[in-house]
Amino acid sequence: MRTVPVLSIFLLLSVPVLGSSVEAQSLTEKTGINSLIGRAASTQDFVTEAGISDMFEIQSSKLALDKVSDDATKTFARHMITDHSKTTAKLEDLIDSGKVKAKPPTVLDNSHQSLLDKLKSLSGADFRKEYLDDQVKGHKDAVDLFKRYSKGGTNPDLKQFADSVLPTIERHLDMAQNLDK
Repeated sequence: MRTVPVLSIFLLLSVPVLGSSVEAQSLTEKTGINSLIGRAASTQDFVTEAGISDMFEIQSSKLALDKVSDDATKTFARHMITDHSKTTAKLEDLIDSGKVKAKPPTVLDNSHQSLLDKLKSLSGADFRKEYLDDQVKGHKDAVDLFKRYSKGGTNPDLKQFADSVLPTIERHLDMAQNLDK
């Protein structure tokens, strides 16, 4: 049996995924390998991941406003819509100014679209549980992404952006984890 060297596999996974609904996102970021080894995302991967995260937070939180009845979850959802709309605008400003050379995503990737579709099919306590689970996981992933880029990213303006937004995302994670307590 012939074995493939680990470095060869890593290099293959580093090649961007082309032709997907998300612009040229590398497999190492998409599969979590960068996170596992503590490597910062490329500038394009960071913009793609951050943009998709914001889109999902906004869209799922708009659903939450319609589907939940408790005030605490509605308040949380309003915070998500407001804060993630602001981070999207800041990221778009960096791109529009030319300080960041990357293309923001225009649609959710397949995995986030599936999560959103599942939420759309749920109601009541089932919706609330799934929404909160998605919020905790999504914010854990975002904290990891923003920490890695703020420490090891290649674009100084984007690194500063990631560092400045990180406390807000950490607060969101804390809020999501404490909604059921």
